[in-house]
Amino acid sequence: MLSTRVTAGGRWIKFEEKVEDGGERWSAPHVPALPLHSLFQLRTCLQKGTMLLDLDATSFKEIIDKALSEQPEEAELQPALRERLAALLLLQPQHQPTKSLLQLLAELGLSPCRGKAKGRSEPRTQVSKTPLKEQLRNRFKKKVPLGAEAAHLAVGEVEFLEKPFTAFIRLRHGVSLGSLAEVSLPSRFLFILLGPPRVKAYHEVGRAMATLLTDELFQRVARQAEHREDLMAGIEAFLDELVVLPPGKWDPGARIPPPSHLPAPRRRWAEERAPQFLPAPLQAPAGIPLSTTAGDRASPGHPRSGEELQRTGRLFGGLLRDIRRKAPWYGSDFSDALHPQCLSAVLYIYLATVTNAITFGGMLGDATANMQGVLESFLGTAFAGFIFCLFSGQPLTILSSTGPVLVFERLLFSFSQDHSLDYLEFRLWIGLWVAFFGVVLVATEASHLVGHFTRFTEEGFCALISLIFIYDSLKKMLSLADAFPINWHYRLDNVTSYSCTCNLSSPGHSSAGNDTSLPSPLAWQPPPTPAGLSRTQCLDQGGHLLGTSCQYVPDVTLVSFLLFGGTFLFCTALKRFRSSRYFPVGVRKLVSDFAVILAILASCAVDALLGLETPKLLVPSELKPTNPARGWVVFPFGANPWWVCLLSAVPAVLVTILIFMDQQITAVILNRREYKLQKGAGFHLDLLCVSLLMVVTSVTGLPWYVSATVISLAHMDSLRKESATSAPGEHPEFLGIREQRLTGLAVFILMGVSVFMAPVLKHIPMPVLYGVFLHMGVTALNSIQLTDRVRLLLMPAKHQPDLAYLRHVPLRRVHLFTTIQLLCLALLWLLKSTVAAIIFPVMV
Repeated sequence: MLSTRVTAGGRWIKFEEKVEDGGERWSAPHVPALPLHSLFQLRTCLQKGTMLLDLDATSFKEIIDKALSEQPEEAELQPALRERLAALLLLQPQHQPTKSLLQLLAELGLSPCRGKAKGRSEPRTQVSKTPLKEQLRNRFKKKVPLGAEAAHLAVGEVEFLEKPFTAFIRLRHGVSLGSLAEVSLPSRFLFILLGPPRVKAYHEVGRAMATLLTDELFQRVARQAEHREDLMAGIEAFLDELVVLPPGKWDPGARIPPPSHLPAPRRRWAEERAPQFLPAPLQAPAGIPLSTTAGDRASPGHPRSGEELQRTGRLFGGLLRDIRRKAPWYGSDFSDALHPQCLSAVLYIYLATVTNAITFGGMLGDATANMQGVLESFLGTAFAGFIFCLFSGQPLTILSSTGPVLVFERLLFSFSQDHSLDYLEFRLWIGLWVAFFGVVLVATEASHLVGHFTRFTEEGFCALISLIFIYDSLKKMLSLADAFPINWHYRLDNVTSYSCTCNLSSPGHSSAGNDTSLPSPLAWQPPPTPAGLSRTQCLDQGGHLLGTSCQYVPDVTLVSFLLFGGTFLFCTALKRFRSSRYFPVGVRKLVSDFAVILAILASCAVDALLGLETPKLLVPSELKPTNPARGWVVFPFGANPWWVCLLSAVPAVLVTILIFMDQQITAVILNRREYKLQKGAGFHLDLLCVSLLMVVTSVTGLPWYVSATVISLAHMDSLRKESATSAPGEHPEFLGIREQRLTGLAVFILMGVSVFMAPVLKHIPMPVLYGVFLHMGVTALNSIQLTDRVRLLLMPAKHQPDLAYLRHVPLRRVHLFTTIQLLCLALLWLLKSTVAAIIFPVMV
């Protein structure tokens, strides 16, 4: 009777997973730690054992027969031993009733290791199953990328062999070998190692072989090798990159968790400069030019990085190149939006844009005596944003009125009042001059100056806008204490003295000036005179409120702050839920994609349950100008002297600088290489769209618009794409942004119809939307390197993270660079807070 001993098994996809004791559970994925001698022994086995490259076979039996019949002379087995090995592997009926090695491994949950590789460059490895094979097969299949192939490793000990039997087989074409694989995959590689009992030796050699087959570079060698020497050269290249951990300095039983980032294969080849001991056919990996990097867009149909900002030397040459670059993608800009993630992005950005429009509309109304108000802000945002998304080069950009534009509008209105000029007509001529100057900048390809913007500039601008969002959201929340004062003077012991009555007979003295202790809502209040009048009815009929409790309000401010903080924490926690350990990956992605919407719904539900009169979102319900003295069209002549149209060119120069810097800095930030955008940028086209929109918004008296940095970054973040399949232990790979136009168009269409959605939107508390503002500001602030370097200022050196730039730049110079950035940021903040805010882009 044959006697076999099966060593512990495992599977390799990207990292190693071992079968735990009992054979019912896979371990957590971990980086394989190999004894150095196992690699040397593997090299010896491959040098002396059977090697069949590009074997034509269609079944496992045919593979085993050829492997046993084509052994090297020095390792050839006796016919009797070959029969016994075939019986062991194939379970021939003429032998004693025993199970084949492969079946025995499968039953013990230690079935042969399988490696899988996608195409030519994505090697993986894995092993077969444990008891719930059928149930786990489909679940595990989600981890396997399309085009994957399997590699099987069978390692064991048999007593009838006096020396090891080794076979490495590469099939010419992938062949399905039935139930060997945990999922149905074509098999390409097989490795068999059987020999006399030796403690753990064969098991470690098998782990070494599986680890090699999961290495991207070695697998490329294994696929292209023509002779045994080619495979040996691949092992030498692997050993050349090997890092040895000294014994006694770490626990060999510890499992090293997978890192969050791994070097790309092309980077390893570039660093090694194609090891000279590799054969010439294997030195240059096919399809991976060493000169390219992961962020480059140098592929057919993709512009080279920086090509968007190169001058052509012709009038409108950059604009024409932008149009030619973007036109082939226009159809896909709509088809690429057919994904559930886009729905969550639309709802998220819509609510953020609505809040922003209401905030700036209210401030515009205060600054311009309601010549422009909330309704104009709504309609202008909807119209300008829709046109920009339809024709621009970067349709993920969200347009908005910015702080500097608001400051200029306030200064312009004040100047008009002081000099008895018609504000809207004066503003019209400024807008026309700005549009003219913008077209000139487009014609002369002035956007190429954007190429001189550095990370220093981008981070300073992005940090400023992010801090404005954070500051404004906190400022709005603190202002609630004025409208809903906190009941500091309320005393439970004085509850019997609180009252409020309606006096219709004489003016008397309103209790508005009474700042004594405020009542409890449970306090007894005498009925109003006449009975049944509410506070509003009393005031409408000319009555007066008398009593110590007339100024009582519930703790609306406290509840508002709870809704504000709760929304922010909900957004943050649900966004991070994607990397949680709980629930399947599909559920985690869905929750993360709809994080902001779920947070808003949860906060609105809490507000509805409490029933307090928290400040709600107020949307205009009528399509008429905020100031009834103006119409929807501004005429260029009639109200101001003729020379105003020429004088307007002077302030128009300042506005042009403001628009150009604000628009183009945001465009540079949105087109960073790390976002992996595939459809190219359109700096000239974007500037032309903004310039032409200046004409329309000036003629109709609507606010002026440029790119909103923080909201646009939030828009891109809500459309991040990650790999659908990832090996156990491997972090999902960031694939880029879902570039399309439909989400922006849908946002601005909803903005336009918001006037008719007022009955629904009025139930959304403003503190909830301010919490979303805070979330957007904090997220944008955390996305820049400046924030990390500010944290370094507060960290002792021994606790600082291992950042790449800290390895190459002295810490003192890093702190000096950060300090200069912070000083410049403080200067920009001071400029923003004064009447000199209009020149802050020039300071940038």
